[in-house]
Amino acid sequence: MENSVKVLIVEDNENIRLGLKMLIDGTPDFSCVGDYSNCEDMLKEVESLKPDIVLMDIDLPGMSGIEGIKQVRKIFPEIRILVLTIYDESETVFKALCAGACGYMVKKTPPAQLLDAIQDAYKGGAPMSSHIARKVVDFFQQRETIIPQATDVNLTPREKEVLRGLVEGNNYKAIADSLFISVETVRFHFRNIYKKLHVHSQSEAVAKAIKQGLI
Repeated sequence: MENSVKVLIVEDNENIRLGLKMLIDGTPDFSCVGDYSNCEDMLKEVESLKPDIVLMDIDLPGMSGIEGIKQVRKIFPEIRILVLTIYDESETVFKALCAGACGYMVKKTPPAQLLDAIQDAYKGGAPMSSHIARKVVDFFQQRETIIPQATDVNLTPREKEVLRGLVEGNNYKAIADSLFISVETVRFHFRNIYKKLHVHSQSEAVAKAIKQGLI
């Protein structure tokens, strides 16, 4: 389907991989353009496949999913990579976001919710399982005691509220609704946030916010 969301899957468990492929191909407006058991084979073909979304496992044979995320982003800096894994440790989540993932879901996520997450990522959101979002927030709050507040980034109170919404896994509309502002205003704030943080994507903004204890 020409206007479908093109998804590429990297998952070494064959049953899970084929199940994901069937789910995506069997859903209107979605199509699976490739499925791989490792990053090495995927990286040889990802450029020609031009997926919109990459569903990436973390624990893979050979190259890890974290390194795979970095390598895909070198080829497609703006690509949306959604981690789908059994691992929900805060450090793993943090590494994935720092590598360039736009969202983080666990494999026990119900199919309908996973499809919503893919669609959300495609539209520019940062989907995370609710308990993953909580872990991310807890993780950077714990680090605030050991990481000094960055002094060279002068975010306004509103920009911090917008950035916090992103860290918690909300998309632009959810952030706008929670702050009673328009989606266009949220976009305006993000443009300023990107400039101040010297980043080019939501995942980089999240990673820097957590690293430097900005919010």
